[in-house]
Amino acid sequence: MALLHKQNISFVILLLLGLLAVSYACDCSDPPKPSPHPVKPPKHPAKPPKPPTVKPPTHTPKPPTVKPPPPYIPCPPPPYTPKPPTVKPPPPPYVKPPPPPTVKPPPPPYVKPPPPPTVKPPPPPTPYTPPPPTPYTPPPPTVKPPPPPVVTPPPPTPTPEAPCPPPPPTPYPPPPKPETCPIDALKLGACVDVLGGLIHIGLGKSYAKAKCCPLLDGLVGLDAAVCLCTTIRAKLLNIDLIIPIALEVLVDCGKTPPPRGFKCPTPLKRTPLLG
Repeated sequence: MALLHKQNISFVILLLLGLLAVSYACDCSDPPKPSPHPVKPPKHPAKPPKPPTVKPPTHTPKPPTVKPPPPYIPCPPPPYTPKPPTVKPPPPPYVKPPPPPTVKPPPPPYVKPPPPPTVKPPPPPTPYTPPPPTPYTPPPPTVKPPPPPVVTPPPPTPTPEAPCPPPPPTPYPPPPKPETCPIDALKLGACVDVLGGLIHIGLGKSYAKAKCCPLLDGLVGLDAAVCLCTTIRAKLLNIDLIIPIALEVLVDCGKTPPPRGFKCPTPLKRTPLLG
């Protein structure tokens, strides 16, 4: 305990000595002295600037020496090896998922409200008035006259008559001669084949004219039409489709067209089929 007391006393003494030394070192009691005015140096007149002196160049530059370029030595380019093509795998196909099915609710059933019952007022009762009785008048009696007497005349006596000769038989007109082809219809087979090609394949009319006109040479317009009908039937073709085109080809070949409304005559004898 005594040792601690001595340490405190020595600390206080050192603190006081420090404060005393600081008070002597700080000259706080004297006021600050004013600083004297600075003395400006005398001004000398400015000297005029001297013109710059240009000295001649002491070194003359040498002309540049141009060295000839080195001879060109062609350097063969390296062999070109093409890069292998990079095969990019195709992207997988984008499969769009199907949209979810939209279930539309069924509309509510429309129930038509029943019409309000219409109550008809009962008709007013009509009073029954009985009709007045009609007096009965008996019909007058009908008197029939007696029938007249029937007088039968006597039968006439027959007189013999001479027999009439039978009338002569009326001659029937001969049947019209059927229109037939004056030539062999087999010769027109190539022409009919071309006419069928006009419909099915689409051949030109100029090709049909070149094929058919030589075969129809020497025939009149009506005979040529009948021969074409016979050959079309023999080929088992549709006569209603081909005969209008055949008549146009007849006109192109310079033949007189058959009368308007011409129809192929009905065959009387079956023609053998063509190969």
